[in-house]
Amino acid sequence: MLSYLLRRMLTIIPLFFGITLICFFVIRLAPGSPVDAEASMNPKFSENARQKFIELYNLDKPLTVQYTMWLKKIVRLDFGDSFARDGRPVWDKISERLPITIGINVLSMILILLFSTILGVISAWYKGSIFDRGVTVFVFIGFAIPTFWLALLCMYLFGVVWGVLPISGLKSWNYDDLSTIGKVIDLAHHLVLPLFVSVIGGLAGMSRFMRGATADVLSKDYILAARSRGLTNSTVLFKHALKNALLPVVTILGLSVPGLIGGSVIFESIFSIPGMGQLFYQSVTMRDYPTVMGILVIGAILTLIGNLIADLMYALADPRIRYKG
Repeated sequence: MLSYLLRRMLTIIPLFFGITLICFFVIRLAPGSPVDAEASMNPKFSENARQKFIELYNLDKPLTVQYTMWLKKIVRLDFGDSFARDGRPVWDKISERLPITIGINVLSMILILLFSTILGVISAWYKGSIFDRGVTVFVFIGFAIPTFWLALLCMYLFGVVWGVLPISGLKSWNYDDLSTIGKVIDLAHHLVLPLFVSVIGGLAGMSRFMRGATADVLSKDYILAARSRGLTNSTVLFKHALKNALLPVVTILGLSVPGLIGGSVIFESIFSIPGMGQLFYQSVTMRDYPTVMGILVIGAILTLIGNLIADLMYALADPRIRYKG
């Protein structure tokens, strides 16, 4: 296991730099430039100021030179300074918002795994039943509904029509005056809609994977043998079938990290959540290249770590799997 982990860590390094190389050049293909974005917000932005801006951030140099300069900073864990008017270090801006995005995504993954396991296992156990067919319809609807449309619909229904849930931010205006329990309740109140929007899409696909994996395991010979020995249904399902059925789901869960991070851009922008996704959207619109690259680097690291954890969890989910040196 240790030798496998070391090999994976070594392969992650070139993969990481390959991701940064592609991202660095791709974001430069977008129309517009930081200079144009700055000039559009400041009518008095003169040609002299434009030239100084370009020279200050080395935008007049070839892209290969810019990438090399940026890479040297990244090696020193320096993301540079933002092109925005505040000119703050990129890491300071990201570090303020990163815990919010990670917290929401972790909660989303936990809820997706929990509910998809429940729905998938029950659907597989009662295969062909009304419940199974109903879940199948729900899955197709979940796949079909665009995230942004679902978010806007929830905001209109729960926030405008019924007025039972807040539709923006993470805190109420009187948050600081609340008790500790009150702050927790207020935060949970604000997270209901964002978490629902984040979970519903992942739940649809994950429950199908869980259903397929469970149905496949239930048809194995050792499950039939366990049933023939007179074991109860709960023992067969939870002790013998569920653990092996979780193996492919663990893989999909690790690969779903990029989708969750990408989804953060949508629901954080719509619900005005001060997370990394909202910062990414704002940075893209302003052509704030250092901040965009900083967020993409963090996203790449989280994705690679998620895939590594998924591989390592194979051995925990199925004792038959061993990684040899």
